[in-house]
Amino acid sequence: MPALPGLRRYLFFLSLLGVFTAGSVLLQAEGLATLLTGGGISLALVVAIAARVGLSCGHGVLSGRFAASVRGALRLRLLGSTSDRAGVVATQVTRGVDATDSYLTGYLPSLVVSVVVPAAVVVRLFVADLASALVVALTLPLIPVFAILVGKQAKAAVQWELLTKLGGHFLDVVRGLGTLKVFGRAAAQAATVRSMAAAHADATMKTLRVAFLSALVLELVATLSVALVAVPIGFRLLSGGLDARTALLILLLTPEAYLPLRSAGAKFHAAAEGLAALREALSVPVVRARSAVLTRRRGAPSVVFERVSVAYDGVPALSDVDFSVPSGARVTLIGPSGSGKSTVLAVLLGFVLPSSGRVLVDGVDLRSLSSPDWLAEVAWVPQRPTLFRGSLASNIRLGLPAADVRSAARAAALDSVAAGLPAGYETPVGELGEVLSAGQRQRVGLARALARTSAGLVLLDEPTARLDSRTEEAVLSATRRLLPGRTAVLVAHRPAMVSLADRVIELRGGRVRECVEPIVQ
Repeated sequence: MPALPGLRRYLFFLSLLGVFTAGSVLLQAEGLATLLTGGGISLALVVAIAARVGLSCGHGVLSGRFAASVRGALRLRLLGSTSDRAGVVATQVTRGVDATDSYLTGYLPSLVVSVVVPAAVVVRLFVADLASALVVALTLPLIPVFAILVGKQAKAAVQWELLTKLGGHFLDVVRGLGTLKVFGRAAAQAATVRSMAAAHADATMKTLRVAFLSALVLELVATLSVALVAVPIGFRLLSGGLDARTALLILLLTPEAYLPLRSAGAKFHAAAEGLAALREALSVPVVRARSAVLTRRRGAPSVVFERVSVAYDGVPALSDVDFSVPSGARVTLIGPSGSGKSTVLAVLLGFVLPSSGRVLVDGVDLRSLSSPDWLAEVAWVPQRPTLFRGSLASNIRLGLPAADVRSAARAAALDSVAAGLPAGYETPVGELGEVLSAGQRQRVGLARALARTSAGLVLLDEPTARLDSRTEEAVLSATRRLLPGRTAVLVAHRPAMVSLADRVIELRGGRVRECVEPIVQ
């Protein structure tokens, strides 16, 4: 699991603030002991009190800034992950990332202070009174021991796991609500969501019960420990075996030794869910970015795969894949689901880097090319084109201000669709394309590719999947207009898409099993 960015520096400053806090605690106790025994208010007492206030504010500012930077980095990491569980990722990005605050700004600073301050107090007590120092030194470890024993019963990780499952399933149900209603499965899914919500509520209540029990145990142990010091001090003071200033100093310092540990223990259960969410967010696989700066000539490239292998979390997706696509040629990849076809396109897009082997573009390693320049040369049509909040025209244009939207839409047989919309090309389509059918959304993806007139490489990932025959024919007609003069790699299951290719390559189990002879059209 990768470390948090800036964590070492954060811990260093927390430790530094902890040292200053320990110093101000000792200085404040000395000043109060002098004041209460008739010595008057000293400058040291005023400085100590002001320092504690300033250090408390400093802790808040430091932890707040670090937590904000971590939240931003985690959201970027999650949004750039290769996970296909949209509902789980949505829960992590919202509830999970925000839950890390309790760990980063609450528990972690308290943990650092609970190490530094008690150590400084015990050292000062050894100088002031050996018997009291021994009692404090022997009882201090009881607080973390009891906290661990009680905390083992908490199921914060299980609670977070149930929440992510609930969030993911709920989002999937909402997205497919229309289909569920048509097939009469809405009530069954509602019952499933209710049972998952009940399981999460039960886990939350169990965690809260343990948290309350833990707080009770910690307070009881700390109170009894302070009493073990205070009672003998009182008797010794009455008998004349201890002077008043030393007795007051011990009574003021003893609670300070237990306070940071009590504070850390009280914040542990609130931070446990955040820690579980943090670990899960840091463990998600992400797209590794290329930092190359080379550019290539414009036009249709030649592409060569040389023993390319790719693995996801140790599971092979491609194994020693070898094939070539000459400039201007059209190759179709076929094979069963999970054979690695979409991974080939992901490698060509630069979204996935090979674990071994290389991809040559016009004889140059793809990893050495500038990613923005390379992607500007690629026209990609995925299985499900992603639509964004905005007009139909802005979704077709998609980052190309000078794109000829109407010509691209006409070539993709989308102009008749735009004519039937309330505001034509300026009609808002929304993130899920509410006003468009599945085939129309697919044609928006093709229109985007057609608008990229300078792109020399076309990548099509089953653009006619889940379409009826009439819509499929419209999409194929638009695809034929897209391919001339460009190198093309197509992923296909249906024979109609296969007919567009010059050559067919079969993938099975992540390996090239067969190169079919060129198709005569």
